[in-house]
Amino acid sequence: EVQLVEIGGALVQPGGSLRLSCAASGFTFSNFWMYWVRQAPGKEREGVASISMGGISTFYADSVKGRFTISRDNAKNTLYLQMNSLKPEDTAMYYCAADTSWLSLRRPNEFSYWGQGTQVTVSS
Repeated sequence: EVQLVEIGGALVQPGGSLRLSCAASGFTFSNFWMYWVRQAPGKEREGVASISMGGISTFYADSVKGRFTISRDNAKNTLYLQMNSLKPEDTAMYYCAADTSWLSLRRPNEFSYWGQGTQVTVSS
């Protein structure tokens, strides 16, 4: 059974940093593209970042480019999202997702497997 468990969400002040982790189990982690997706209340899902199976290729939404960094440790079956210079508009539930194929960040509803999410709130 595929399981994705996110941790690391918190309340943080604007300008602060946060690191999310996603522990994967039940599948061969290194054979999957991995994604971070967020959803704010009343808004559609937004694909935030993606990373290739070996971690060589990464893609980011324009809204987070230069501030967020996606990475993975295939030996630990873990995905990360380092978030710096956080803004109130980054407030959302953050999910990790997995798929055997590369999919555009503009089509997050097509990702095959999802975690339960972790809440990030950016507020003073």
